[in-house]
Amino acid sequence: MERLRIQNNSTTLVDQVEDRLLNYFKEKDLQKGDAIPNEMELTVSLGVSRSVVREALSRLKMMGIVETRTRRGMVLSEPSIFGGMKRAVDPRILSEDTLFDILGFRIVLEIGICSEIFRKITPDDIADLEEIVNVGIMYENNEYAPFSEFAFHTKLYKITGNKTISEFQNIIHPVMTFVKDKFQEFLAPINIRLKEEGRIVTHQDLLQLLKDGDEDRYRKALEEHFEVYRIFISQRNQYHIAQQNG
Repeated sequence: MERLRIQNNSTTLVDQVEDRLLNYFKEKDLQKGDAIPNEMELTVSLGVSRSVVREALSRLKMMGIVETRTRRGMVLSEPSIFGGMKRAVDPRILSEDTLFDILGFRIVLEIGICSEIFRKITPDDIADLEEIVNVGIMYENNEYAPFSEFAFHTKLYKITGNKTISEFQNIIHPVMTFVKDKFQEFLAPINIRLKEEGRIVTHQDLLQLLKDGDEDRYRKALEEHFEVYRIFISQRNQYHIAQQNG
């Protein structure tokens, strides 16, 4: 195969080999299922050790870009869009800023798919949601058991028929659970206040609006359902601004 040149720069050899291979796949217009050169060919072409090539290929395999097939060797494969993110999103090692960015994105995304839900929802979907709500466990002040929260909102994502959206929900669920547990002492007073103001929106409330086919009221109710997080994020931002100015 042709010589693949590696540049001398501050990045590691493995990083350079990984980037060069990705560019090579694009330059050759390789498609899913196309074979790629083996380790030895890549070692000679790139002028680096086999261990470097092997580590770079290992990264691409972890991302789902390359896979090994019997009798065919290595071929290009279609990676999961969130495959790498799934491995990296461990809430225990994420900064608070990142945690709240993910939380905010989740809220915006779920509100954004309202129209798609109402366009595609079926009687069977309603029945599934009814079952989820009926067996769900709700604590005081609009707090749900993790499996109840996950089941209800995962079903909403699935109704859209968009597998990428559903995959994202699976990834961020641990983040949501972590945030609730870590900041419970801050979230609880907000939920109590919302309850006193009559602004608590339950899964049952959302389900009823889905049954009624009232998209506008459902969207507003969903915003209220997430209001505890909006308030908490706002308070946190104000606190940090005050610290910076103080």
